[in-house]
Amino acid sequence: MIYLQLLWVFIKIGVLGFGGGYAMLSLIQHEVVDHYAWMSTTDFADMVAISQMTPGPISINLATYVGYTTAGFGGSLLASFALCLPSIIMVYFILKLFMNKKSNALMENTLKGLKPAIAGLIFAAGLSMMNTQNFVDFGRGQNNISVVICVLVFVASYFFKANPILLIVISGVIGFFAY
Repeated sequence: MIYLQLLWVFIKIGVLGFGGGYAMLSLIQHEVVDHYAWMSTTDFADMVAISQMTPGPISINLATYVGYTTAGFGGSLLASFALCLPSIIMVYFILKLFMNKKSNALMENTLKGLKPAIAGLIFAAGLSMMNTQNFVDFGRGQNNISVVICVLVFVASYFFKANPILLIVISGVIGFFAY
């Protein structure tokens, strides 16, 4: 039964998750944490952090981890495959259609219309990660180190184009000594 649930959940996420891995985070969290309770919010936040540091797309890393923790090695293969399958099928048919209708105005307008939806999904994923599990020291009377680290990393990456790997390492070292 767990294999069918994994297959259904990750095919559904693969179909609805436009915009890449970060856009899928809120969908994955809803299914994995809220609906099926395969992991806690804290475990999910930890896995997101690990998935960002490991090679490969974050959504695939999460699917592999969820599949492994719920159904072992077979579950990890199934969840990863199920997440990719809708994209593979859609890309095949879209490329076939696109080659036939390269300069169609409807095709161009559809792709332009998806951009705001993708931005909204990424924004929702960012908001869902702003919780007490990720910002344990947030609030009046607290030291707010996690918030300061978050703001400094944003400024360094967005405005100064700092190396993200270096920022992750520095943040990890600061967090290790601060907590």
